[in-house]
Amino acid sequence: KETRTIMPGSMNYSYADGDQAFEWSPDSKWLLVQFGYPERIFAPQIGLVSADGKGEVRNLTMSGYDNYGPKWSLDGKAMIWGSDRQGTRQQGGNLSTGDVFAMFFTRAAFDRFNLSKEDFALLKEQDTAKTAKTSKDSAKKDLVVDWTNLTERKARLTVHTSDVNDWVLSKDGEKLFYLTTFDKGNDLWVTELRTRETKLFAKLGAKSAGMELSQDGKFLFLLADGKPMKIDVESGKSDPVKTGGEMVLKEANEREYIFDHAWRQFKEKFYVEDLHGVDWEFYRGAYRRFLPSINNNYDFAEMLSEMLGEVNASHTGCRYRYAPPNSDQTSELGLLYDLTYAGDGLKIVEVVEGGPLDKASSRITPGDILEKIDGQVVAAALDPYQLLNRREGKPTLLSLFDPDAGTRWEETVKPVSANDQAELLYKRWVRNRRNETEKLSGGKIGYIHVRSMNDASMRVVFEEALGRNVGKDAIIVDTRFNGGGNIHEQLSDFLSGKKYFDIVPHGQYVGAEPYDKWLKPSIVLIGESNYSDAHLFPVAYKLKGVGKTLGMPVPGTGTFVWWEGQIDPSLVFGIPMGGWRTPDGKFCENNQLEPDIKVHNEPAVMTANRDQQIEAAVKELMKK
Repeated sequence: KETRTIMPGSMNYSYADGDQAFEWSPDSKWLLVQFGYPERIFAPQIGLVSADGKGEVRNLTMSGYDNYGPKWSLDGKAMIWGSDRQGTRQQGGNLSTGDVFAMFFTRAAFDRFNLSKEDFALLKEQDTAKTAKTSKDSAKKDLVVDWTNLTERKARLTVHTSDVNDWVLSKDGEKLFYLTTFDKGNDLWVTELRTRETKLFAKLGAKSAGMELSQDGKFLFLLADGKPMKIDVESGKSDPVKTGGEMVLKEANEREYIFDHAWRQFKEKFYVEDLHGVDWEFYRGAYRRFLPSINNNYDFAEMLSEMLGEVNASHTGCRYRYAPPNSDQTSELGLLYDLTYAGDGLKIVEVVEGGPLDKASSRITPGDILEKIDGQVVAAALDPYQLLNRREGKPTLLSLFDPDAGTRWEETVKPVSANDQAELLYKRWVRNRRNETEKLSGGKIGYIHVRSMNDASMRVVFEEALGRNVGKDAIIVDTRFNGGGNIHEQLSDFLSGKKYFDIVPHGQYVGAEPYDKWLKPSIVLIGESNYSDAHLFPVAYKLKGVGKTLGMPVPGTGTFVWWEGQIDPSLVFGIPMGGWRTPDGKFCENNQLEPDIKVHNEPAVMTANRDQQIEAAVKELMKK
C-alpha cells in the first residue's frame, strides 16, 4: 500500500478529462507517458519511465509538434502513437490533422519491420517454428530497450494525414487499424504495412469512437457512439455486443453529487489559487443548503451559477439545456418590414440580399404589401410568424399588393430558418460598414470585421486584407461583438508586418516580404461586447506596438475555460482555468482594456445609418 511518484505533476497539465495518457509495459516495469516541458506544456511528448520511480522520464519523440496516445505493440518491442508533425495547419495556426507513427525498442524489431513483403514471407517460411517460440518466450522476459539510436528507429505508418483519433497494431505487427474521419463521422480503416495498401475496413459514421485489440489479437472491440461491437480483424465482419440494464435514478442525489463535484473542480482548477480571495468553503455551505428545495435542473443551474459567480470571474456559470420535442421552428422570408405600418398586411422596406426572395424572378420591391401567406390574411391583429412555423424549405404561397400601381400578384418561396436569416443580416451589417468606410475615405481605407477568434474568421481576414483591400492605404479591423476563440497571436502577428525586402525579378516589382502579412497601417475597433480572446487580441495588438485601438472599453475577460459536461448531459458548467499575464505582472482577467481613442456610438445617430466609431477610425487613419 505504498505510493511513489513516477512522473511529477510539473510535467503535465490536464485541460479536460481524458486528455492525459499512459500505458504499462507488458512486463509491468515501464510506463509510456504523455508529458510536456514547462515551456511548452501544451505540446505533449511521449516519454519512457521506469515504474520504480527512480528514473528520469526519457523523451522518445523530442519534437516541437504534438505527440499523444502512446500504445505498446509487438509485446513491448515497439510503441505506436499519434502526432501532428505531418498535419495540415489551419489559417488560425492550429494543426488540424495527424498521423500514426511507430518506434521500435530493439534493432531486431526495426529490421523486421523494414523487410519487404517477399523477404518477410521468406523469413516466415524458413523460421516459423522459431518465430513462434520467440514470441512465446518474449512474454515471459523482461523488456529490453536498445537505447542506441532509439529515437531514430521510427516510421510513419499512415499513408495519409487525417483526423485520426485512435489506433491499434495487429498482434503480428502487419496491419494498422485506425479510426479517422473523411466523410461523416469516424470510420475504421486498415493499412497493410508491408505493401502500404490502405482501405476502409468498417463503415461506422460515429461521432465518437475508441477501440482495443483482444488479447488473442483476433478481434477489435469498438465503442462507437456508446454502442459496443466486435470486428473480426481478418474479415472485417462486425457483430454488436448486446447489453442490457436499467437503474433507478435518484435525481436529488445526482444533483448533490454534481454540486460537490463542481465545488471541488473549481477549487482545484481556477486560474489563481486564492480564488480571488473568496472564502470558498463558506460558499459551499451557503449554497448547498438549497439543494433539498430544488426539484429541477433549471433552478439547480441557476443556483450553481450564483455560487460560481461569487468569485467574480468570466467564463463560468452553469447552463441547463433542454430541447423540448416538437418545439416551434419559425421560418423567415428574407424580408424587412416597416414596423410603423398600422394596416393589414406587412409593408416591405427591404428584400434582404441573398435571401429566398432575392431572385431575378421576384417582383417584390420596397413599398409592396404582403397581404396573405398560404391564403391566410395577415391581419393587423395577427402575429404573422405563426403562419411561418415549420415552413423552412417548403413551398409557401405569398399574396402581394403594389399600392402605387394598384396591382396584386402571387409568388412562391421556400422560407429559410431563423439562423439562416440571421447570417444574411450579419453579412448585410458588414456590407454597410464596408460601404461606409469606402465612402468616408474615398476608397483609400479598407474594412474587415473579425466575427470570432477562430480559423474561419482568420481566413476572412487573410482573404480580404490581401485580396479586396490589398491596394488600400490602411485597414480598419473591427472586432466589435466578437465572442472569442483563440487566434490573438496569429491575428496580431499578421497585422504587424514590417517590410524588409522588395521582390524584383528582371526589373519588375512583384511584391515584398513578408509576403503573407499586412504591411500597412491599421486600427482596431473594440467595444463593450468584446469577450475572451476578443479582449486578448487588442491587448496583444497594443503590446506589440502594431497600432491604435478605438471604441469603448473592453471588460477584463482574458481567461481560457473548460466547459465541463456532467453525468446529466443537460448540465454544463465552466471553469476559467488559465490566465494571460502581461509584462507588468497583471492578469487580463478583471482588468478592463481602455481604448487609445474612446468613441461612443449614440443610438440616435446609429438609427440614421451612421457609425461614429467607423467615422472616427477613418479620420484617424486619414491623418497618416
